[in-house]
Amino acid sequence: MLRLKALPTLIYPSPVFGPVKSRRLGLSLGINLMPADGKLCSFDCIYCECGLNGQRRTKAPRPTREEVRQTLESKLQQMAAQGTMPDVLTFAGNGEPTAHPDFPDIINDTLTLRARYCPAAKVSVLSNATFVHRPDVREALLRVDNNIQKLDTVNAGYIRRVDRPQGHYDVEQIVESLRAFDGHVIVQTLFMKGTDDEGHDVDNTGDAYVLPWMEAIRYIRPERVMVYTVDRETPMPGLRKASPEALDAIAARLRAEGFDVEVAY
Repeated sequence: MLRLKALPTLIYPSPVFGPVKSRRLGLSLGINLMPADGKLCSFDCIYCECGLNGQRRTKAPRPTREEVRQTLESKLQQMAAQGTMPDVLTFAGNGEPTAHPDFPDIINDTLTLRARYCPAAKVSVLSNATFVHRPDVREALLRVDNNIQKLDTVNAGYIRRVDRPQGHYDVEQIVESLRAFDGHVIVQTLFMKGTDDEGHDVDNTGDAYVLPWMEAIRYIRPERVMVYTVDRETPMPGLRKASPEALDAIAARLRAEGFDVEVAY
């Protein structure tokens, strides 16, 4: 079993950070709609690289729509002057981006700036899917290039224990909402092994988890599936990376059914 790299958990600058080299997306300029002084998220995943919500409580407000627009434009102007433009503008950071009350308007601003400064760049949103039921959020996500939504499992008990939603979360409703994107969605799933802080097994690489998850993937019919594992130090030291062999085996099953699958080890 592979151990994690000895790297600290991260808190990202806000509202713009990077660019950074993403395992999955290329040269990524990050857009963080959460406060810069901690973590604010509708999940409290035990593997989160930003730590647990209770350990990183915020005191600062979220950046405003105008702060995001101004900072992003300034950074794109700087990158243009340097002759290095991003491959992707990625909404990610210290919590769930779609939770920002101005998320749809911020997407509109970002698309306008993308067209002005880096029309070849993609716009990606990394989301835990907790707000995809909102019509305004759904409409905004339909306008981005990479609508990347989390679905680690369809096992409700595992979700409560590992992803730990901070409000109402019905995985069946989430699956229906993802299907309603009619293919304009990328499902990202984290597989891992090990134990949580109470000694519970969190291995979701076996058939008991993989087969029902595959059934949900067939139902959603996403344009792509991202299969990955933990890459940095986690808040709970008992967690372990899923092996490359386990990830490849899961990916092979989906590819055999015609799905486009990307694997990050």
